[in-house]
Amino acid sequence: MAAPLYGLIASFDTARDVYHAAEKVRDAGFRHWDCITPMPVHGLDKAMGLKRSIVPRISLAGGITGFFTGMTMIWWTGAVDYQLVVGGKPLFSPMFAFPVSYELTILFTAFATIIGMFVVNGLPMHYHPVLKYDQIRRGMDDTFFIVIEARDPRFNLANTKALLEQAGGRAISELEA
Repeated sequence: MAAPLYGLIASFDTARDVYHAAEKVRDAGFRHWDCITPMPVHGLDKAMGLKRSIVPRISLAGGITGFFTGMTMIWWTGAVDYQLVVGGKPLFSPMFAFPVSYELTILFTAFATIIGMFVVNGLPMHYHPVLKYDQIRRGMDDTFFIVIEARDPRFNLANTKALLEQAGGRAISELEA
């Protein structure tokens, strides 16, 4: 019995080749596909049609939450829970609460960024079918890859393979799930 198909993988020699191939795959209407590169390729996200990540917004929300948590904590302890007037100072002043709020802003931003990145990227992912491909290590050294998943609605084995060949893909192989 044959293993279920995960998708097709094609290799490319240069960043320019994978960039133009990504544009062709995007223009063909594929949604479930990815590029594997040994280094960042400027503009590849745009060529793939990817939207901007929401992780910065998650980080901002974490920072704002941390700041208001610090302010609220100092206000609660000084003005409500344990009212103690020292030297005629007010029960609450943002100036005195700022160091705590600043530190909680940094802490909550860091936690929100890490958690947001893990959730958005689907981590931890301990295994991926692409790791079965015997040449995938070259994707960390000198080769560029495009992987098109079989779960994509536009996926048709023959047509997808023809698209990758037309885009300049070499060593096009089927990946087992």
